[in-house]
Amino acid sequence: MLRNFMGTIKQRLNWSTVKASKHWWSSLTGFFVLNLILVWLKTYLNYFFNFSLGASGPIQLFLLALNPIPTAIILLGIGLYFRGRLAYFLVWLFNLIQTIWLFANMLYYREFSDFLSFGILGSGSSTGNNLGKSIAAIIRPTDFLVYVDVIILAVFLLFKLWPIDKKKILKRYAFLTTCLGVALMLVDFGIASVDRSGLLTRSFDNNYIVKYLGLNEYAAFNAFQTKKQSDSRKEATASDLKTVQNFINQNNIPANASYYGSQKGKNVFVIHLESFQQFLIDYKVDGQEVTPNLNAFYHDQNTLSFDNFYNQVGQGKTSDAEMMQENSLYGLATGSAMTKYGTANTFESMPGILGQQGYTSAAFHGDVSTFWNRNNTYKSFGYNYFFSKNYYPNADKANYSVGYGLKDKIFLKDTAQYIEQLPQPFYAKLITVTNHYPYTLDKENATFPATQTGDSTVDGYVQTAHYLDQAFGELMAYLKKTGLYDNSTFILYGDHYGISENHQPAIAKLLGKDSVDNYDLANFQKVPFMIHGTGLQGGINHTYGGEIDMMPTLLHLLGVSTDGMTIFGHDLLSQQNPQTVVFRNGDWVTPTYTKYRNDYYDTQTGQKLSMKSNPALKATAARVQAYADKSLSYSDKVITGDLLRFDKSRLNSYTVNKSSYDYQKASALKQLKQNQKSNPTSLLAKNNGQSTVNEYETDAPELK
Repeated sequence: MLRNFMGTIKQRLNWSTVKASKHWWSSLTGFFVLNLILVWLKTYLNYFFNFSLGASGPIQLFLLALNPIPTAIILLGIGLYFRGRLAYFLVWLFNLIQTIWLFANMLYYREFSDFLSFGILGSGSSTGNNLGKSIAAIIRPTDFLVYVDVIILAVFLLFKLWPIDKKKILKRYAFLTTCLGVALMLVDFGIASVDRSGLLTRSFDNNYIVKYLGLNEYAAFNAFQTKKQSDSRKEATASDLKTVQNFINQNNIPANASYYGSQKGKNVFVIHLESFQQFLIDYKVDGQEVTPNLNAFYHDQNTLSFDNFYNQVGQGKTSDAEMMQENSLYGLATGSAMTKYGTANTFESMPGILGQQGYTSAAFHGDVSTFWNRNNTYKSFGYNYFFSKNYYPNADKANYSVGYGLKDKIFLKDTAQYIEQLPQPFYAKLITVTNHYPYTLDKENATFPATQTGDSTVDGYVQTAHYLDQAFGELMAYLKKTGLYDNSTFILYGDHYGISENHQPAIAKLLGKDSVDNYDLANFQKVPFMIHGTGLQGGINHTYGGEIDMMPTLLHLLGVSTDGMTIFGHDLLSQQNPQTVVFRNGDWVTPTYTKYRNDYYDTQTGQKLSMKSNPALKATAARVQAYADKSLSYSDKVITGDLLRFDKSRLNSYTVNKSSYDYQKASALKQLKQNQKSNPTSLLAKNNGQSTVNEYETDAPELK
């Protein structure tokens, strides 16, 4: 009897629990939680199945699981402020909105390896056109699974199959739910900022934003960026450009007649030496040259080598260097101009300008195309081709990549197959990456002795630099064998410092000093700049300059006038070069004085100077500082206001049609193949279709 009684009680309790559970799920709170779980689940799963975010380690994996939740709580929680059927509808609606955003990015990412931006959505850009053309090819039936829950819930609500709880949730509970979402968002951002400093200020890759903060947070951040850009653009006028051009004309200088046009018609190789500093040239460790190949190139009689050449980058680092090298425009005070403005702005860039001279342009990079927004910015610059990670099958193999992309020896060897197909003359930029922080190499490739400063980060720097030098030597040997070497002009430059000022004791040991001051740190910003060409009158040039000067110097060598161009650099070979180097923070260097971190020095002796007791310094500093401030300010206005769109006189003869560029592998390879017949000027065509790749020799252990 007791057993029967207890059984009855148990049945009633179970039924009561089921009823209570059923009632809770049919309540607005339960409906909210159900939608939250569904939004989180499909977002989290798609992070792995449709996006390549590269999350690794417990912190990144934790953030990947956390980041869909905060904005989902905030958005779905809007329905909690209402009651009845409207509340349920709003929760469902915000599930739908997030699902549409997820679905759109799934398709876009599959085609472009990047996330949708409001700039792309609103600009009618080439990426949008290409996506529309290929959507039938990229869409998969399984993509629509993200809508299954939305459809089922819609049917239940529409046909009143889901019980509607008409009780209103107290406003304070709705508010606390919103606060929970905000709090989780701040936790996410706090952890992300520790793991990846400068995440939003530098914003070098949309993949990083999504990986750390989430797809919805990326949308909000992108909307904020787009709004700022739009405001700047709307406020800009043609008179702003006129003011800038007046300043540029006032500081214009003539080209050097002895060099002007001396490299006209030659192929151009721009070799980007990642994080490579000037002190490495001729530097030895244990009696061994760190960079023997680059040293020989530097001292070659046909190489112009500049020993007072400075990096001028800001937060955008490599992207700032590219902005200066391609456009003679400074990077921004915060963030990267390429990521913020590269997609929609009008530029007057090297690839586009040389395209008007009959050049084929191509950029090569062994990492993802989205880094620094290159996949969009290069179209604005006018690059015909962009060979990124997906063009290099070896990039996906274990131990073939390090840090930020394919190892240099493998990258340059695998690049040869594309170089030989480029119609000549061509403009080719090769971006190396192995000599990048934190300067680590596997034992098989680390064949050079490390320095012994006691700083583990610094000591590996010479090893990766030596590896880069070996890769460079292999490339030069190949180009000499094929005949491209003699018919090409080579531009080599270091993009920015490799060892930051946070390692001052180690820097002092590298320089053979007891300690370093701001004068030493200013000189430590020097990077190599070399121009080589068969028959070019070379030598060590002591002119003071920086990355902002690369574009006009090269254009004049190629016989292209820069008159009327909106550029802030000067031809380093001009006999009237002002020799003023402006840093992004407003500091500067001239042959006479150096200003760095608010200290003034005699540039030649390193003696620290006081402005109070030096009238000549005071007068020079006022003049140079005014020039520096105006240069940076006007350059910023050109970029943030997109001022070049007003330059009708230039744009009539110089145009870049972004929609004509397609960097998808299949399209690019097809175009290269067609060029062998329609424009048979490539190395491959001149060699009667016989490839020269087998002439490329490398000692990369991975390829043996």
